[in-house]
Amino acid sequence: MHVISRKKIRDATEVHPEWAASLSAWYSLAKGANWSHFLDVKQSWRNSDNVGTCVVFDISHNKCRLIAWINYRNKKIFIRYILSHAEYDREKWKHDCDCD
Repeated sequence: MHVISRKKIRDATEVHPEWAASLSAWYSLAKGANWSHFLDVKQSWRNSDNVGTCVVFDISHNKCRLIAWINYRNKKIFIRYILSHAEYDREKWKHDCDCD
């Protein structure tokens, strides 16, 4: 899969360096994946859920949520947000993107 863009991961780890190892692990897994549908994602990363048209990945022991839109046909993952659990719970992200 082609992950767009790694910059969001770098930005998130600047603010939350404790997420760096977990986000790096997610990136490595996603980059090497060949997902064709959500069930493939779920088999690779158990702590993931479909929310509207997006996939939400629980990262760093549920301290971090990576929200992505996945184009399975073109094998591209568009990272929309990387949020703390508290930021995610406010649900503002649902109004700011096309994930719902």
